[in-house]
Amino acid sequence: MLSTVLVVLPIFALIFAGWLARRIGVLGAAATTELNRFVVFLALPALLFDVTAHAHWSAIWKPGFIGAFGLSSLAVFALTVLIRRGEGRPLADAAVDGLNSGYANTGFMGFPLALVAFGPEALAPTTVAAILTVCGVFAVAIVLIETGLRREAAASGRSGPRMPVWRSVGRSLMRNPLLVAPALGALVPSAGLTVPESAETFLKLLGGAAAPCALVALGLFLAQTRHAGGGQGRTAALLVGLKLALHPLLAYGLGRYLFDLPPLLLHTAVLMAALPTGTGPFMLAEFYRREADLTATVVLVSTVLAIVTVSAYLSAIA
Repeated sequence: MLSTVLVVLPIFALIFAGWLARRIGVLGAAATTELNRFVVFLALPALLFDVTAHAHWSAIWKPGFIGAFGLSSLAVFALTVLIRRGEGRPLADAAVDGLNSGYANTGFMGFPLALVAFGPEALAPTTVAAILTVCGVFAVAIVLIETGLRREAAASGRSGPRMPVWRSVGRSLMRNPLLVAPALGALVPSAGLTVPESAETFLKLLGGAAAPCALVALGLFLAQTRHAGGGQGRTAALLVGLKLALHPLLAYGLGRYLFDLPPLLLHTAVLMAALPTGTGPFMLAEFYRREADLTATVVLVSTVLAIVTVSAYLSAIA
């Protein structure tokens, strides 16, 4: 329990730093948007490129783990999108909510927790989980968000009257750094190339800013005066429940009964799925101006509750 708290504490400290900076006036009202744009267009693409460029595919190719964690993440994401669409939410908002329940905080919390709980042997599958989350689930959500936005624009007459939705979405995706960066990074090991030392230093410096800046931006947003929408508490509870309960249960069921994973891979898959919602959904919600208030609440509440749920799981398998 104490080790889990010690891992989560710096995350809360960064969120609190952003909240305090906004409250005392050190950073102004525009800081949230500008800091988030820095993360989306510079820091996070550098991190994604660096991760995929240095991925040792032969060492991390674990089909059963990929199936258990990847399918559970996509299943929770898809279920949430269907539920929210059934409630009348636009596709873009439903996609953000899908991330809220299916996007685990593998990058910020996964590696330190896996190392504490299972040792260095768990770092390879944790890398797989991080790649699936930030490059797989994230990409699907961006496609749906872009599709929803283009349909809304076409319906309101703000876009070209005869441009097909798929073509407009495709053009947007090809200019999206969160998809282009990991795709380009994956070409490096595939072509047998290496990243030059100077470029490596650049990527490490810039990519290292993604996590703290995203958390500070979340704190800045939480410090703003917000007006809760009707039913937001119920929706947040649903999304947190899907993330902290259904996601790890699906990962466990798939890992044990369908893919018959060995204990290390099984427990790592469940631990990754049991992590709270990461800051990725908040960055997208704020960037696209979609439900950032609800997303911030889900990130915060799920992180707090995960201290109990993750600790309980680790205690149960000890």
